[in-house]
Amino acid sequence: MNIFERYLSLWVGLCIVVGVMLGQWLPAWFEAVAGLEWAGINLLVGLLIWVMIIPMLMKVDFRSLSEVKSHWKGISVTLFINWAVKPFSMAFLAWLFIHQVFASYLPAEQLDSYVAGLILLAAAPCTAMVFVWSRLVNGNPLFTLSQVALNDSIMVIAFAPIVALLLGLSSIHVPWTTLMVSVLFYIVIPVIIAQGWRKHLLQQGTPRLNAVLEKTGPWSMLALLLMLVLLFAFQGQAIMTQPLVILLLAVPILVQVFFNFGLAYWINRQVGEVHAIAGPSSLIGASNFFELAVATAISLFGFHSGAALATVVGVLIEVPVMLLIVQLVNRSQHWYEAKR
Repeated sequence: MNIFERYLSLWVGLCIVVGVMLGQWLPAWFEAVAGLEWAGINLLVGLLIWVMIIPMLMKVDFRSLSEVKSHWKGISVTLFINWAVKPFSMAFLAWLFIHQVFASYLPAEQLDSYVAGLILLAAAPCTAMVFVWSRLVNGNPLFTLSQVALNDSIMVIAFAPIVALLLGLSSIHVPWTTLMVSVLFYIVIPVIIAQGWRKHLLQQGTPRLNAVLEKTGPWSMLALLLMLVLLFAFQGQAIMTQPLVILLLAVPILVQVFFNFGLAYWINRQVGEVHAIAGPSSLIGASNFFELAVATAISLFGFHSGAALATVVGVLIEVPVMLLIVQLVNRSQHWYEAKR
């Protein structure tokens, strides 16, 4: 893990401080930034998202989909957790904690928005960081690549309908046009650009591709941090008046992460998959494509929304929680393999 990835939570914490301070000092400037929109997409956020996502998507080789049949059990577990369990379990947990357990401690006008942000966070499987987590548990690299490629392919089609369904079940109005434009702008177009760039670089040799990936990797983290400064500049007043909000929003995220990880890890053991497959299979179920969640939340609900804040909380806890799960996977290897 590079320095940006290893200390992501620290950088996010600094962005909270810097963003809140700038939001108090330069409110007019940030309001002007918020007005830079086209078709519901904030142009500055869109640019930052592309800088974040495209280098990540360049790592994905869709030719690896041919490897899916080699470990169909692990792939089946991955798909079951990511598309049949994860979004729906988060919708339930969001309703339980936000509308029931913590309702009296949160601003009433933002409850639905918090729920929407949590749903968006869980609706897209992790794309980039799962490569890091897989490497740390000695996961099978071809399996990791194939499951990411398959999930990305499904996400192009399934993300919008699942989000719309769950937001509708939560009685949250879904602007379908904005949602479809977001999918096009934040998933389809970046995938096309990334794969076109990847193909061009591979024509010059694999070392050339690796060199570009290494060079552009920090761009992703820097763009993420700049976008977080923007978000917290708009959320500064809400955070200063309700500092408990971030902690309360973290609770359903943490419960969902450990539930999905534990379920995927256990099912892989029950069906007889090897540990090198179970590790990455369970880790992708525990982590989220938070870059897409943040961008979509801003497009649908705006910078000031509770939805945007909820997705950012996912960024804040991603690295420390996933490193803890990596340790659990590594330390439980003997227990896992005892069944075999």
